[in-house]
Amino acid sequence: MSNTKDFIIEQIKNKISEHKADITIKNTGKVISTSDGIVKISGLSEVAMSEMIEFKNEEKVVYGVVLNMEEDNVGAIILGDYSKIKEGDEVIASGKILQVPVGEEMVGRVVNPLGEAIDGKSSIKTDKSYPIEKIAPGVIKRQSVNEPVQTGIKAIDAMIPIGRGQRELIIGDRQIGKTAVAIDTIINQKGQNMKCIYVAIGQKKSKIASIVSKLEKNSAMDYTTVILAGASDPASLLYIAPYSGTALAEYFLDKGEDVLIVYDDLSKHAVAYREISLLLRRPPGREAYPGDVFYLHSRLLERSCRLNKENGGGSITALPIIETQAGDVSAYIPTNVISITDGQIYLEPDLFYKGNRPAVNAGLSVSRVGSSAQIKAMKKVAGKMRLEAAQYRELAAFAQFGSDLDQDTKAKLERGKRLNEILKQDQYSPLLVAKQVLIFYALINGFIDDVEVENVMKFEEGLHQYADMAGKKVLDQISNGEFNEELEAEMKALISDYKATLQ
Repeated sequence: MSNTKDFIIEQIKNKISEHKADITIKNTGKVISTSDGIVKISGLSEVAMSEMIEFKNEEKVVYGVVLNMEEDNVGAIILGDYSKIKEGDEVIASGKILQVPVGEEMVGRVVNPLGEAIDGKSSIKTDKSYPIEKIAPGVIKRQSVNEPVQTGIKAIDAMIPIGRGQRELIIGDRQIGKTAVAIDTIINQKGQNMKCIYVAIGQKKSKIASIVSKLEKNSAMDYTTVILAGASDPASLLYIAPYSGTALAEYFLDKGEDVLIVYDDLSKHAVAYREISLLLRRPPGREAYPGDVFYLHSRLLERSCRLNKENGGGSITALPIIETQAGDVSAYIPTNVISITDGQIYLEPDLFYKGNRPAVNAGLSVSRVGSSAQIKAMKKVAGKMRLEAAQYRELAAFAQFGSDLDQDTKAKLERGKRLNEILKQDQYSPLLVAKQVLIFYALINGFIDDVEVENVMKFEEGLHQYADMAGKKVLDQISNGEFNEELEAEMKALISDYKATLQ
């Protein structure tokens, strides 16, 4: 009997020693209240700011992000459908800062801010993810901006040049071509070894479908990713959309590649953040925006930069868009973003309605990088052209009074009218920089002075066609960044030969 008892005890001891307890420690909490995609949670004692949390209910896991940390509760936003989340639901802290999937698989796709495909094609499989919030590279890691991003838009490439690693704001009232400038720039990156990311914040899905079809038609989706947080999506997705786009841009930056990212637009982004902040009971400030609305955009745009060779040499060029009300650039959000960026392209309603499209106001627009982001040939012609444009604006205002004008003033006015015609450009028709240089050179050297104003666009079109046939070598030399007396003589000869064909 005692032997049996000893045997059983021995067996129990062996079983106990073999047993390995699988213990997992979870930081959990309970939903106290929920409204409009904002939840208050109790019990998440060790959660971190911007940490990803999971809401468990019967149907599927829904994710959220912690934004508020108070003494007895945590405030969070829900990413996705919040209608099924109710009081008492369990919440689990993931221990990770919010991350989104990144990778080459994202190129050519339309995705939501969480990296999920919404273009009706197959789901995106990638094993890499980047945090949406990241500290911007320091001064030591950066280098100066001196390599151009050719937009293909004459008024911008000549007078408000954009360089790789720059942040150039596009600002203006609604419906005057802000998105058109950004889309033309994306289309013009074909063959320029540049990845493009278009972040649509609070836009109508029908508008984005039209943009995607235009990009596909111009073969631009081969190097472009569209991130869409639509007008009907929760404010939480609108809030994370630009950070999600920047995380994808940083993936390519780390590989040493050049990226162009468009935020369309940051006004709607600020409004979404205001909505979230007010629901989280944060104190409102000017125009009811929270006190940290400047930091909201500064920490986003500072991540756009050009890294030096030791850090890979890649770049992120940002084109944030801001919508103004009745041209008021002194409102809160426009002044904030103007002070963060390296210049702005100001689109003016009056110019737009007069038929000057793109409606770029060369006087109020500025690039703080300047001619260092232009090729030599463009630098040579654009300096004089900007002066011509400024003089024309001054004289046109003076000439309205109808006083007698001297011959020199009349000549400047006539040339200004022709410059205005040259700066007009159809949408979805970006122009090669070499052809831009050619037509500007023709203008500032008086080749167009005897062309009737209404025939200037026809003259330009003919010159470009003639250059394609007879001036391929000249165009190649301009594109290579050369500019010397020999090339100048060849350009003069090419333009003179073309004019001779018109006689």
